[in-house]
Amino acid sequence: MQTKLAAFISGTPAGREAQEILGRCVHCGFCTATCPTYQLLGNELDGPRGRIYLIKSMLEGKACSKSTLLHLDRCLTCRSCETTCPSGVQYGRLLEIGRQVAEKAVPRSIGRRLSRRLLVWFLTGRLFSVLLGLGRSVRRLLPERAARYIPVRYAAGVRPTTRRSKQMIVLEGCVQPSLSPNINAAAARVLDRLGISLITASGAGCCGALALHLSFEDSARQAMRRNIDAWWPLLESGAEGIVMTASGCGGTVKEDGQLLADDPQYAEKARRISSLTWDLSEILVREPMTVSPAGRGVRVAVQTPCTLQHGQGISGSIEEILSRLGFQPVTVENPHLCCGSAGSYAILQSSIAKRLRQEKLDALQAGGPEVIATANIGCLAHLAAQSTVPVRHWIELVDSVMQLNDSN
Repeated sequence: MQTKLAAFISGTPAGREAQEILGRCVHCGFCTATCPTYQLLGNELDGPRGRIYLIKSMLEGKACSKSTLLHLDRCLTCRSCETTCPSGVQYGRLLEIGRQVAEKAVPRSIGRRLSRRLLVWFLTGRLFSVLLGLGRSVRRLLPERAARYIPVRYAAGVRPTTRRSKQMIVLEGCVQPSLSPNINAAAARVLDRLGISLITASGAGCCGALALHLSFEDSARQAMRRNIDAWWPLLESGAEGIVMTASGCGGTVKEDGQLLADDPQYAEKARRISSLTWDLSEILVREPMTVSPAGRGVRVAVQTPCTLQHGQGISGSIEEILSRLGFQPVTVENPHLCCGSAGSYAILQSSIAKRLRQEKLDALQAGGPEVIATANIGCLAHLAAQSTVPVRHWIELVDSVMQLNDSN
């Protein structure tokens, strides 16, 4: 696709990147077949091909309208289109660039800009944990319809205190410690049994994904730099890598090198951080697992988050790990489609998100599972709010089986 960039972006790093991405698109339309919003809304402009044309038009200097911003906002950034694309179009990165341009061309109202800023601040700060705790304290008093939106808190249990010779860093995250502290604790226990200690870097925080999705790219990059500064001394001291238990965070950190490529102080460090970042499933799928009586025959529906299968190109590993432990993964129709969580999407585009969630739950529950397993805290919370089947992180299932084995 030939593009003649306007003067305002021509010659800039973002402009060069966008032009290279646009040059790969051949307008085939394969992407529309796997786009959740196109499938749901049926509008070409609510699919990747249509949005690419909107972005191309903006970058060429043509007028941008509120309608353009709306269609870009409706994108989940699930990146299912990237998995489907035969030309390797990096649509997700192009969308980030396009949203930056659209935000400047069609400024949102002060109220909307403030609400989006506050959303990032609230979800990544301490107030979220405080209010969640208050909500949980009165959960039993609320009507069921309201109570189901306050996640149940599973006890974290004890983390191993023994330091193994092999150590890896774990990102605690921003919302996950409050919503489900057992996830990282379970990961630490499982890896400890395999001779790996998980260590935490003080000073590390949000990966920057939420700010990035809301077009606050400067804030996102600052979060990335902060984490790099926190992780770097531990890596220099012998930590072998960074383990991600939330696929949304993992997908972002694996792209730190790309997003900080034009930062002379952090470019090289960011590339190394990205190369040393692993999703937890990438670690465990290489380890020997034995069938456990505790897991044998338990039917589980695996929801592979978009940030894992499309963002990181990892699929099937969770099913393989659970199968080795005796679980029975059930067939899930259209596993490539998004559940509708997508970071802040479930809040800012709630009507579309709810429809996508129901379609995903129908697919997950069709095979009669006893539990639904996922790999991202956002998906977990979003699905659990309406699921009639328990929704857990897959590492919690692995941990529970291993604990039962230890006690037998």
